[in-house]
Amino acid sequence: MKYKVHRLEVKHDTMQEKLEQFINKLDGEVISVLPDIRPTMMFLGGSAKVDFLLIVEKFN
Repeated sequence: MKYKVHRLEVKHDTMQEKLEQFINKLDGEVISVLPDIRPTMMFLGGSAKVDFLLIVEKFN
């Protein structure tokens, strides 16, 4: 078995559509989707942002 890790840059408002399009184009089986989350400070307190997603794909 071989694995490949893809990096997908996303923004909050288009994340779902971009992820759906990307996953539908893959040939192998999706094992995991891992978000890269970084903390940020907002006016009302702490928050978090997703910069990119790592998608793990398995090939037979």
